[in-house]
Amino acid sequence: MDQTPRVALLPSPGMGHLIPLVEFAKRLILQHNFSVTIILPTDGPLSKAQTTFLAALPAAIDYILLPPVNFDDLADDVRIETRISLTVTRSLPSLRVALKSLVDTTKLAALVVDLFGTDAFDVANEFKLPPYIFFPSTATALAFFSYLPKLHEMVACEFRDLPGPIRVPGCVPIHGRDLLDPAQDRKNDAYKWLLHHARRYSLAEGILVNSFKDLEPGPLKALQEQEPGKPPVYPVGPLIQMGSGDRRGEESECLKWLDDQPSGSVLYISFGSGGTLSHNQLIELAFGLEMSEQRFLWVVRSPNDGVANATYFTVHSQNDPLAFMPEGFLDRIKGRGFLLPSWAPQAKILGHSSTGGFLTHCGWNSTLESVVEGIPLIAWPLYAEQKMNAVMLAEDLKVALRPKADENGFVGRVEIANMVKRLMEGEEGKRLRSRMKELKDAAAKVLSQDGSSAEALAQVAGKWQAKICT
Repeated sequence: MDQTPRVALLPSPGMGHLIPLVEFAKRLILQHNFSVTIILPTDGPLSKAQTTFLAALPAAIDYILLPPVNFDDLADDVRIETRISLTVTRSLPSLRVALKSLVDTTKLAALVVDLFGTDAFDVANEFKLPPYIFFPSTATALAFFSYLPKLHEMVACEFRDLPGPIRVPGCVPIHGRDLLDPAQDRKNDAYKWLLHHARRYSLAEGILVNSFKDLEPGPLKALQEQEPGKPPVYPVGPLIQMGSGDRRGEESECLKWLDDQPSGSVLYISFGSGGTLSHNQLIELAFGLEMSEQRFLWVVRSPNDGVANATYFTVHSQNDPLAFMPEGFLDRIKGRGFLLPSWAPQAKILGHSSTGGFLTHCGWNSTLESVVEGIPLIAWPLYAEQKMNAVMLAEDLKVALRPKADENGFVGRVEIANMVKRLMEGEEGKRLRSRMKELKDAAAKVLSQDGSSAEALAQVAGKWQAKICT
């Protein structure tokens, strides 16, 4: 039997869930001499991005692909949170087989699931494995999850119809319309799954959250107040992916272009691995960037007029995204703008000296990358918990500008141009940049040997090591 202490990690589907969990695994291996097995539930073949990512894992991380679950009974318009939750739930029989094998052959200390994986707790308990949650998003979102069962009982109407903001303990007040997507329709199955998981959070022996004290002091203080039946919360972030893929040709081309731009002059635009704009909004963004007269590097995806998370499960489109640009746009912005279809080496772009701002969908991985590099933001949320993140970044942390949209969520070109100018050359942008620099320094400190995030991880690792010894 392998004597190295081992932890099993169960991510729910989506690269945005897998990446921070793998970064957590790397930290556990390097700092506390664990081995890690990632157990992957699936609903079909892996994407090329997933295959490439898993092939590059370090030797101390192995993975088990569970057999694909069948979704033939689901409607085509089922919400993504329902699909994610059911992928985990329908994989429990094969998870049981995988865990039995690990228990028989390794010193397995714990099962760690992510935010939609709480049904796996029952299987962990069968093997007397302590169940933990790795929460890949904000402490603010975790505080909302923890508060939701109480809020559900207190409020009868839709949260978006409440006259005032919701006051989650420790958090900036949030209007119901800005809550995460599955909380927008309480009759939908996605909300029922959200509530189901939220009620089970108290069954965890601990919750690790990808944030840190200086970034979210209010929510973390509230979450860490001791109460009966409340699991301890460990802020272990920022955990971000430092490398980006293997596309050397595209990577060197855009980085070479950045090398030729003045320091801090380029706005980077990306809506993450799963985000898409409507065709009209894509056109309007192009005109707004052109009107701003600022330099920009834009990761362009083919538009989708149906949903904002069209590429969540399939990252790459079959269409050429650049074909959707306004007529003559590419010629008019030549030299001042650089467009990349579908993909970019984001960590390297944000770390480049020419990058001075980031127009982002407010996905938490992207947000933490910008914090680590000290890059101020324009917050353009699309789906999931991104509106909550945008409220926190703009109103609480004050490191982001948020464009004004019409009643349909559409942002016009004049608003876009003004927002870009304010961030890149205005006094407001300088204030945001200064505040983000403070957070950059704090992020480096918490991950140092005596930093609060390193100490939080050490506490959890110590508990797992003690379990192996008993």
